[in-house]
Amino acid sequence: MLAKPTKFILKNILMGSMTGLKKGPHVTRYYMYQHLSEVLKSRTPPGKILSISHSTALCHQFFDLTQSKLVEANYPDYNFLSLSFADSEFDYVVSDQVLEHVAGDPQQAINESWRVLKPGGLAIHTTCFINPIHDYPGDFWRFTPLALKLLLEDKFSTLIEVGGWGNKYAWVLDSIGLRYEGIPEASWHPLHKIAMRNDPIWPIVTWAIAQK
Repeated sequence: MLAKPTKFILKNILMGSMTGLKKGPHVTRYYMYQHLSEVLKSRTPPGKILSISHSTALCHQFFDLTQSKLVEANYPDYNFLSLSFADSEFDYVVSDQVLEHVAGDPQQAINESWRVLKPGGLAIHTTCFINPIHDYPGDFWRFTPLALKLLLEDKFSTLIEVGGWGNKYAWVLDSIGLRYEGIPEASWHPLHKIAMRNDPIWPIVTWAIAQK
């Protein structure tokens, strides 16, 4: 463990080194958002998108929202376990770091995302595995990539990708107070290197993309 003075010095050195650099999302989103954008870039023509519980930041990564219709289903007005939408209403369902907060059977949430999708529509779900408890409003579940595969494979016709991102060094940034600092785009920067390092046995965030 780093001593408090060491953490303070290291944080200030790193913050200073980022002055003037263009930044992206913070460390647990940086690789994931870039990677998923690559996977989805040829799969997201304009359509009707359902954003579950404040997942609009992820929608902005993948879709031209001037061409697509975005519908927000935010908790507590909407319940992921019982969505008040018609069958086959949407081209896309997106949930970003939501499944761990579902106060009930996560399989039911997955089933609901399948139900409201049109045939051929895409479900895009991100969640977490190695993460502190974060009660917004409750924190109930953790998912390995294999767990997500298990939840989706019986309902969806095609699993486009199931994966995850993480490494032990990301927790150094957390320990010195930089977890939520935007990652510099500069590839030489230590924070960028940490954000792009992916160790399959240390998944902090996980995701699945599936087609109905």
